[in-house]
Amino acid sequence: MKKRYSHFIRPFQIILDVLILNFIVYFIYDKEFLNFSFLSFITLFWLFTSYLFGFYKVYRYTGPLRILTLLGKQFFFFTLSYFAYFGVFREGDVVHNQFLILILMFVLVTFFKFLSYFLLNKYRALGNNYRTTIVLGFDDSAKKIIKLFESKANLGYKFLGFFSNKMSSNKNYLGNFNEALEYAVENAVDEIYCAISSLRKEQIKEINKFAIEQNINLKLIPDTTELYSKEQELEFYDDTITIINVKKLPFEFAENFYIKRIFDIFFSLFVCLFILSWLIPVLWILVKLESKGPLIFKQHREGLNGEEFVCFKFRSMRINAFSDKIHATKNDTRVTKIGAFLRKTSMDELPQFFNVLFGNMSIVGPRPHLESLSLEYQKDVDDYLKRHIVKPGITGLAQVSGYRGEIKKKSDIKNRVRLDIFYIENWSFLLDIKIIIKTVLNVFKGEEKAY
Repeated sequence: MKKRYSHFIRPFQIILDVLILNFIVYFIYDKEFLNFSFLSFITLFWLFTSYLFGFYKVYRYTGPLRILTLLGKQFFFFTLSYFAYFGVFREGDVVHNQFLILILMFVLVTFFKFLSYFLLNKYRALGNNYRTTIVLGFDDSAKKIIKLFESKANLGYKFLGFFSNKMSSNKNYLGNFNEALEYAVENAVDEIYCAISSLRKEQIKEINKFAIEQNINLKLIPDTTELYSKEQELEFYDDTITIINVKKLPFEFAENFYIKRIFDIFFSLFVCLFILSWLIPVLWILVKLESKGPLIFKQHREGLNGEEFVCFKFRSMRINAFSDKIHATKNDTRVTKIGAFLRKTSMDELPQFFNVLFGNMSIVGPRPHLESLSLEYQKDVDDYLKRHIVKPGITGLAQVSGYRGEIKKKSDIKNRVRLDIFYIENWSFLLDIKIIIKTVLNVFKGEEKAY
């Protein structure tokens, strides 16, 4: 498997731009007006506008014209916010060098934006930072994208060949459609391009499911006579070829990952410092008085990409041989009196905030399952593995929607997975906040299935 460093590019560019802005303001701005609040305002509003207008959404197929458009839009709104600061917080102040500061910001950010763009293109042209691709179908649209891959090495695509049910003497022909998916796994393919006119809808659905399971990007090469839904994103390669990107999941965008992670860290630190710091000693005494054993119960669960991690909970049962095999049931004799209270109030889950700090869980996400149960659920639910593409959570959409606790019938796990997948496909920061608030309300209200 190739080592991936592409995910560092965007954070590096963001940090560089923020340093440029602060550097210019610090050395040119009138010192009598300079303060930390102004530097913070500039930084925060730059980050806000760049997120709002997709300033850093520059991909390997993005052209220079698109970059100029992004620069114009970003600096237009950033300039408005820059002067708005003085209208709101510094009314009446006359500060020299305003336009010089803004011009220097624009010049330097533009210079480094294009410098990084051309350096990356050069680096990719030398055979580095590439994505391996295959094409399914060989119509006129597919031939155009293949020609682009072969003629423009600076885009960073390593074209392995195409598959078609029509035999071909072309040197790039790899076989028929039935052989494509196995080939994709064996050759660690990063992206699959499908010519829509060459495949049936059922085949595209099957390939889409395969791509999700294997973490492969699926792109559709459109038939120009077709119309497409709003959920599909159009991309323009070399400003001439249109490609349909099958709806991206929110966590494919690096900024969403960082927003969620930063929130996880700060929220967890708050809970650990102001709640667990005094609660742990109290519970240690109460739990020890009722039964022998440690306060913290450790259990192996499946996490991100199906990798196993140690999940922490306050121990709510007497020590028994089935704790790693069987979930608690109603009126379970293994549960202690203090344990019943902890489970009823969901306080037994609080140590998982340490899991969040360690990075193997998130505050909100699909609940982690035991490996033995996970293997069983995979047989009953087709899209079960999709829930492994994000970190498991302390709480989740399924749990606040009434699907928590014991799995009594197949529909229980199917509904949980359905809601987990909905969460993954429709994530937003606001959705996380709503789930957290509903979780807290459910704790005070009490839940029937919390046992």
